[in-house]
Amino acid sequence: MTKLSVNINKIATLRNARGHNRPDLLLTARDCERFGAEGITVHPRPDERHIRYQDVRDLKPLVTTEFNIEGNPTPDFVALVREVRPEQVTLVPDAPDAITSNAGWDTLRHQDYLRSIVQDFKQMGCRVSIFLDPVEELVRAAATTGADRIELYTEAYASGYHQDREAAVAPYRAAAALAQQLGMGVNAGHDLDLDNLAFLHQQLPGLAEVSIGHALICDALYLGLENTIQLYRRQLL
Repeated sequence: MTKLSVNINKIATLRNARGHNRPDLLLTARDCERFGAEGITVHPRPDERHIRYQDVRDLKPLVTTEFNIEGNPTPDFVALVREVRPEQVTLVPDAPDAITSNAGWDTLRHQDYLRSIVQDFKQMGCRVSIFLDPVEELVRAAATTGADRIELYTEAYASGYHQDREAAVAPYRAAAALAQQLGMGVNAGHDLDLDNLAFLHQQLPGLAEVSIGHALICDALYLGLENTIQLYRRQLL
């Protein structure tokens, strides 16, 4: 069964806009789990424009499902992971000024670096996933790092879905199948929503987890958070 991990970055963005504690990030995380989320995802960035490092510390003892921390493994990020010890770390090669993640790792070019980082995080007891474009040679290189999973960067799939969903999903299907053959689990995330999620799920047997934030929080403004989480979970049945 594919798990739904809710990314709560946008809740922090809204909170930070006024400088107080509304909405309450910790309460939102607990409610997401109560409403059916099977994981909580955060992506702290160096400027702390949404999730703050202290938020990550505060969330750790409250998350009862699975805590997934995404980010570029800078020294500060590595130190945070060493302190918090989440269930999963997702390595994302985003620049400090990136609005959102916009590319996966070049696992060929950065193979030695990633192998070292993956080993460090696994020694901390964390499952490690590498954010990756659906390119088979990159999947093969990811497998050599010792990573437990890859997270397929699904922006291209989402962009092409309404024009030709079969063509859009084809490279993801191939990349996921190869990853599983090489012994890695498969996650997916970025621009997934109520329109395109079910088809992706149908086309990727064994998909372990999807991480969804922006679209889910936007839908919750109209549909309510509890109802929205349930609607997203139904796409994964």
